Amino acid sequence: MYEGPVQDLIDELGRLPGVGPKSAQRIAFHLLAAEPADVTRLQEVLQKVKEGVVFCDICGNVSEEATCRICRDARRDPTAVCVVEEPKDVLAIERTREFKGRYHVLGGALDPLSGIGPEQLRIRQLLSRISAQEVSEVILAMDPNTEGEATATYLVRMLRDFPGLTVTRLASGLPMGGDLEFADELTLGRAMSGRRAV
Repeated sequence: MYEGPVQDLIDELGRLPGVGPKSAQRIAFHLLAAEPADVTRLQEVLQKVKEGVVFCDICGNVSEEATCRICRDARRDPTAVCVVEEPKDVLAIERTREFKGRYHVLGGALDPLSGIGPEQLRIRQLLSRISAQEVSEVILAMDPNTEGEATATYLVRMLRDFPGLTVTRLASGLPMGGDLEFADELTLGRAMSGRRAV
Protein backbone atom coordinates (compact mmCIF):
# COMPACT_ATOMS: atom_id res chain seq x y z
CA MET A 1 0.00 0.00 0.00
CA TYR A 2 1.21 3.46 -0.90
CA GLU A 3 0.26 6.73 0.70
CA GLY A 4 -2.56 9.07 -0.24
CA PRO A 5 -2.86 10.17 -3.85
CA VAL A 6 -0.54 7.46 -5.22
CA GLN A 7 -2.71 4.68 -3.77
CA ASP A 8 -5.84 6.54 -4.88
CA LEU A 9 -4.48 6.65 -8.45
CA ILE A 10 -3.60 2.93 -8.36
CA ASP A 11 -7.07 2.11 -7.03
CA GLU A 12 -8.82 4.16 -9.73
CA LEU A 13 -6.68 2.70 -12.52
CA GLY A 14 -7.39 -0.79 -11.17
CA ARG A 15 -11.12 -0.20 -11.67
CA LEU A 16 -10.60 0.02 -15.45
CA PRO A 17 -11.53 -3.14 -17.39
CA GLY A 18 -8.55 -5.35 -18.12
CA VAL A 19 -6.25 -3.50 -15.72
CA GLY A 20 -5.14 -5.64 -12.81
CA PRO A 21 -3.35 -4.45 -9.65
CA LYS A 22 0.15 -4.82 -11.11
CA SER A 23 -0.77 -3.02 -14.34
CA ALA A 24 -2.46 -0.25 -12.34
CA GLN A 25 0.69 0.19 -10.26
CA ARG A 26 2.87 0.22 -13.39
CA ILE A 27 0.67 2.86 -15.08
CA ALA A 28 0.57 4.98 -11.91
CA PHE A 29 4.35 5.07 -11.62
CA HIS A 30 4.67 5.78 -15.33
CA LEU A 31 2.39 8.79 -14.88
CA LEU A 32 4.41 9.94 -11.85
CA ALA A 33 7.59 9.86 -13.93
CA ALA A 34 6.01 11.46 -17.02
CA GLU A 35 6.60 15.03 -18.07
CA PRO A 36 3.93 17.44 -16.78
CA ALA A 37 2.99 18.31 -20.39
CA ASP A 38 2.24 14.62 -21.10
CA VAL A 39 0.00 14.34 -18.04
CA THR A 40 -1.78 17.58 -18.95
CA ARG A 41 -2.39 16.31 -22.48
CA LEU A 42 -3.86 13.08 -21.06
CA GLN A 43 -6.11 15.10 -18.74
CA GLU A 44 -7.32 17.26 -21.62
CA VAL A 45 -8.10 14.26 -23.81
CA LEU A 46 -10.04 12.58 -21.00
CA GLN A 47 -12.00 15.80 -20.44
CA LYS A 48 -12.76 16.12 -24.18
CA VAL A 49 -14.03 12.54 -24.29
CA LYS A 50 -16.39 13.11 -21.37
CA GLU A 51 -17.64 16.44 -22.69
CA GLY A 52 -17.63 15.91 -26.46
CA VAL A 53 -18.50 12.28 -27.17
CA VAL A 54 -22.15 11.25 -27.37
CA PHE A 55 -24.00 8.16 -28.50
CA CYS A 56 -25.61 8.25 -31.94
CA ASP A 57 -29.36 8.87 -31.81
CA ILE A 58 -29.95 6.22 -34.48
CA CYS A 59 -27.55 3.34 -33.82
CA GLY A 60 -26.03 3.98 -30.40
CA ASN A 61 -22.42 4.10 -31.63
CA VAL A 62 -20.01 6.69 -30.19
CA SER A 63 -20.02 9.96 -32.09
CA GLU A 64 -19.03 13.61 -31.91
CA GLU A 65 -22.44 14.61 -33.33
CA ALA A 66 -26.02 13.52 -32.71
CA THR A 67 -25.72 11.12 -35.68
CA CYS A 68 -22.53 9.09 -36.24
CA ARG A 69 -20.58 9.13 -39.51
CA ILE A 70 -21.81 5.65 -40.50
CA CYS A 71 -25.48 6.60 -40.12
CA ARG A 72 -24.84 9.84 -42.06
CA ASP A 73 -23.09 8.01 -44.92
CA ALA A 74 -25.59 7.78 -47.80
CA ARG A 75 -23.44 5.09 -49.47
CA ARG A 76 -24.20 2.60 -46.66
CA ASP A 77 -26.99 0.08 -47.27
CA PRO A 78 -29.91 0.99 -44.97
CA THR A 79 -31.63 -2.37 -45.57
CA ALA A 80 -28.93 -4.36 -43.71
CA VAL A 81 -28.43 -3.77 -39.98
CA CYS A 82 -25.69 -5.49 -38.01
CA VAL A 83 -26.54 -5.73 -34.31
CA VAL A 84 -23.56 -5.66 -31.94
CA GLU A 85 -23.14 -5.46 -28.19
CA GLU A 86 -20.71 -2.55 -27.82
CA PRO A 87 -19.28 0.31 -29.92
CA LYS A 88 -15.90 -1.48 -30.02
CA ASP A 89 -17.59 -4.28 -31.97
CA VAL A 90 -18.49 -1.81 -34.75
CA LEU A 91 -14.79 -1.08 -35.23
CA ALA A 92 -13.95 -4.79 -35.32
CA ILE A 93 -16.48 -5.41 -38.10
CA GLU A 94 -15.50 -2.24 -39.99
CA ARG A 95 -11.87 -3.43 -40.08
CA THR A 96 -12.95 -6.45 -42.17
CA ARG A 97 -14.27 -4.09 -44.92
CA GLU A 98 -16.90 -6.77 -45.67
CA PHE A 99 -20.04 -5.09 -44.30
CA LYS A 100 -21.54 -2.10 -46.12
CA GLY A 101 -24.75 -1.70 -44.12
CA ARG A 102 -25.61 0.11 -40.90
CA TYR A 103 -25.23 -0.87 -37.25
CA HIS A 104 -27.25 -1.06 -34.08
CA VAL A 105 -25.36 -1.06 -30.76
CA LEU A 106 -27.28 -2.70 -27.91
CA GLY A 107 -25.07 -1.34 -25.15
CA GLY A 108 -24.30 -4.76 -23.69
CA ALA A 109 -25.72 -8.27 -23.54
CA LEU A 110 -28.42 -9.96 -21.50
CA ASP A 111 -27.00 -10.99 -18.14
CA PRO A 112 -29.73 -11.59 -15.54
CA LEU A 113 -27.17 -12.38 -12.81
CA SER A 114 -25.79 -8.85 -13.19
CA GLY A 115 -29.25 -7.31 -13.45
CA ILE A 116 -29.08 -6.66 -17.21
CA GLY A 117 -32.39 -7.49 -18.86
CA PRO A 118 -33.97 -6.39 -22.15
CA GLU A 119 -35.00 -3.05 -20.59
CA GLN A 120 -31.36 -2.10 -19.97
CA LEU A 121 -30.39 -2.68 -23.61
CA ARG A 122 -31.35 -0.79 -26.77
CA ILE A 123 -33.69 -3.58 -27.96
CA ARG A 124 -36.84 -1.43 -28.05
CA GLN A 125 -35.01 1.08 -30.29
CA LEU A 126 -33.96 -1.76 -32.61
CA LEU A 127 -37.54 -2.99 -32.96
CA SER A 128 -38.78 0.57 -33.62
CA ARG A 129 -36.06 1.08 -36.18
CA ILE A 130 -36.94 -2.10 -38.06
CA SER A 131 -40.65 -1.18 -38.03
CA ALA A 132 -40.03 2.35 -39.32
CA GLN A 133 -37.38 1.62 -41.95
CA GLU A 134 -37.07 -0.76 -44.89
CA VAL A 135 -34.74 -3.24 -43.19
CA SER A 136 -34.57 -6.59 -44.98
CA GLU A 137 -31.74 -8.27 -43.03
CA VAL A 138 -30.62 -8.15 -39.42
CA ILE A 139 -27.22 -9.70 -38.74
CA LEU A 140 -26.70 -10.74 -35.13
CA ALA A 141 -23.03 -10.29 -34.23
CA MET A 142 -22.96 -11.09 -30.51
CA ASP A 143 -19.92 -12.38 -28.64
CA PRO A 144 -19.75 -16.20 -28.67
CA ASN A 145 -20.30 -16.55 -24.91
CA THR A 146 -23.25 -17.35 -22.65
CA GLU A 147 -24.52 -13.76 -22.51
CA GLY A 148 -24.09 -13.28 -26.28
CA GLU A 149 -25.94 -16.51 -27.01
CA ALA A 150 -28.80 -15.54 -24.67
CA THR A 151 -29.05 -12.12 -26.33
CA ALA A 152 -29.05 -13.58 -29.84
CA THR A 153 -31.69 -16.16 -28.92
CA TYR A 154 -33.90 -13.47 -27.38
CA LEU A 155 -33.53 -11.25 -30.46
CA VAL A 156 -34.37 -14.12 -32.82
CA ARG A 157 -37.64 -14.62 -30.91
CA MET A 158 -38.42 -10.88 -31.03
CA LEU A 159 -37.60 -10.52 -34.75
CA ARG A 160 -39.28 -13.62 -36.18
CA ASP A 161 -42.66 -11.89 -36.54
CA PHE A 162 -41.41 -9.12 -38.86
CA PRO A 163 -42.62 -9.99 -42.38
CA GLY A 164 -39.92 -10.21 -45.03
CA LEU A 165 -37.08 -9.85 -42.49
CA THR A 166 -34.13 -12.21 -42.72
CA VAL A 167 -32.27 -12.74 -39.45
CA THR A 168 -28.74 -14.15 -39.73
CA ARG A 169 -25.91 -14.87 -37.32
CA LEU A 170 -22.19 -14.54 -37.83
CA ALA A 171 -20.63 -17.86 -38.70
CA SER A 172 -18.44 -19.27 -35.97
CA GLY A 173 -15.88 -21.97 -36.05
CA LEU A 174 -12.18 -22.57 -36.30
CA PRO A 175 -9.70 -19.69 -36.52
CA MET A 176 -7.29 -19.55 -39.45
CA GLY A 177 -4.02 -21.24 -38.57
CA GLY A 178 -5.61 -23.20 -35.71
CA ASP A 179 -5.18 -26.92 -35.09
CA LEU A 180 -8.20 -29.21 -34.71
CA GLU A 181 -6.69 -30.94 -31.70
CA PHE A 182 -6.61 -27.64 -29.74
CA ALA A 183 -10.18 -26.55 -30.56
CA ASP A 184 -12.73 -26.88 -27.78
CA GLU A 185 -15.80 -29.06 -28.35
CA LEU A 186 -18.23 -26.16 -28.71
CA THR A 187 -16.13 -24.38 -31.35
CA LEU A 188 -15.52 -27.60 -33.25
CA GLY A 189 -19.22 -28.51 -33.04
CA ARG A 190 -20.22 -25.10 -34.39
CA ALA A 191 -17.73 -25.43 -37.24
CA MET A 192 -19.17 -28.86 -38.10
CA SER A 193 -22.82 -27.77 -37.99
CA GLY A 194 -22.05 -24.57 -39.92
CA ARG A 195 -20.23 -26.32 -42.75
CA ARG A 196 -21.11 -25.34 -46.32
CA ALA A 197 -20.67 -26.76 -49.79
CA VAL A 198 -17.49 -25.88 -51.70
